[in-house]
Amino acid sequence: MKKNIIAGAVLALCAAGASAQTAVAIYGIADAAFVAERGGVAGNANKIVGGAASASRIGFRGTEDLGNGMSALFTLETGVRLDTGTLDAANTLFNRQAFVGLKTRAGTVTLGRQYTPWHNTLAQVADPFATGYAGGSKNLFPDSGANVRTSNTIVYSAPTTAGFSGQLAYSLGEQAGDSTAGRQVGAAINYANGPLTVSLAYNNKNNDVAAAPGVTPVNRGSGRNTMLAANYDFKVLKAYAAFNVDKGFNSAPLANTGNPFGGVAPTASLDGNEILLGLSAPVGTGTVLATLMRKDDKTAFNQDARSWGIGYVYPLSKRSSLYTAYGKVDNRNGAGYTVNNNSETGSGDSAFNLGVRHTF
Repeated sequence: MKKNIIAGAVLALCAAGASAQTAVAIYGIADAAFVAERGGVAGNANKIVGGAASASRIGFRGTEDLGNGMSALFTLETGVRLDTGTLDAANTLFNRQAFVGLKTRAGTVTLGRQYTPWHNTLAQVADPFATGYAGGSKNLFPDSGANVRTSNTIVYSAPTTAGFSGQLAYSLGEQAGDSTAGRQVGAAINYANGPLTVSLAYNNKNNDVAAAPGVTPVNRGSGRNTMLAANYDFKVLKAYAAFNVDKGFNSAPLANTGNPFGGVAPTASLDGNEILLGLSAPVGTGTVLATLMRKDDKTAFNQDARSWGIGYVYPLSKRSSLYTAYGKVDNRNGAGYTVNNNSETGSGDSAFNLGVRHTF
């Protein structure tokens, strides 16, 4: 009997020790807004959008302490449309993020579906709207598709040293017989010290299609994005700036791939750049957000555009907030840029958002 009691106590202590070294959390965002879009060829559109400020999601993340400064980690995250209760990408599960990895004193290596270093720089350093709302950078910057996140990806994240940190990402194209077709490479170097944050990010995606039975090979070359972004906290306001250069096929795909304004369909630029200036400032108990952006298309089409946006976020608590935002795009020479939000590409050249966001 005594032995059984001792054995039970040992097992209980072991279980307690294991649980103390392992942590799993459920997290997410619930976001919905009334969105009014104007200026599209199809006419006005009024709708409820699930995720105008931040795409709604539910996720699971965990870590396990392996000892000697090493830990295992994972993240599984799926997107949800609050307006319909469906997945935000049909026939997928954990489409937003799905990776596992190891963290050591020398850095972290993760494998799976992950954000690109270029998108992280745009969302975390360059844009006061964090790529959401009607006034965010998605209106003119090529923040869609494989520029945002990639599958079959290996990411190395360096530890912060004297304010410097960085990321390297490699996405396998997984096309038999050709190791370069479809692959994507990205990197970012970051510096943060006090009120200043600066980041230089690069993205290179190969658009070739390898030969296969029944498949004709295609040679399109690579699309490249290079961005320098910074923000500085003056306390009375936080200033943001970014300059991005796009070169090559599929470097700057149009967010709205249709013909939103009628006439001759717009052409995605193969050579151009974008500039963003922005700010966030405390006003009352909330925060004002604002952006000014310009798209310079250097091709013969010269399809330039300008955009501006303004918003206000009013916190109800640490996790809940109300928000409103307005964005406007001025297209030139048949350009087809629309006012986006975090979850939809938009149908017109102006849009208004009024919503609520809750994190958990």
